Amino acid sequence: MSYKAVIFDLDGTLLDTLEDLALSVNSVLKEKGFKEHSVEAYRYFVGDGIDVLVKRAFPAELTGSEHELEQIVKKVKEEYSRRWADNTRPYPGVNDLLNFLKDNKIPMAIFSNKPHEFALLTVDKLLPDWSFFEVCGIRPGTPHKPDPQGALSISQKMKIPPSEIVYLGDTGTDMQTAKAGGFYAVGALWGFRPAEELEHEGALMLASSPADLERLF
Repeated sequence: MSYKAVIFDLDGTLLDTLEDLALSVNSVLKEKGFKEHSVEAYRYFVGDGIDVLVKRAFPAELTGSEHELEQIVKKVKEEYSRRWADNTRPYPGVNDLLNFLKDNKIPMAIFSNKPHEFALLTVDKLLPDWSFFEVCGIRPGTPHKPDPQGALSISQKMKIPPSEIVYLGDTGTDMQTAKAGGFYAVGALWGFRPAEELEHEGALMLASSPADLERLF
């Protein structure tokens, strides 16, 4: 089957954001006197939104109350706003894939668990050469993945059914999102999580490189 559109996850799929996220959280941990984590550890902390990232990275006694959690999330966002572009870059091969899709007039969109304002800023600054049908981050009215509402909204606006759209992501959460929405779920092996997780959560195809996607269109 030849698919008609693609919805991308952002962090860990199009952009390698891990180091800047890790450094942002570690700076707050250090400020509060707690042990910092390795950058690699953050592969399993990220992917489900900033609130969940904070809960995974910080001691439970700090995030147990809603007020404390809000304060730490606010601080992490402030740190990330200062350093988000220091090390973040597109993964190798992503630019070529986006050019292929652009040249073949395949509609592209992004659905991310990143806060909406950060998702827009990141795409505008680091992926400026491509037009995306929509960039959707988390905002009021858009629940976090694995709820597929954001992706289904994009599908409806595109007027293309989910069964004809590739959903590319790098975590089990992304595969759950694609499965719940009826999209063709493709796992990005260059991202944050291993093949076993992606397959277990519903990946219908595993891509070793962005170029593997080209044969689907």
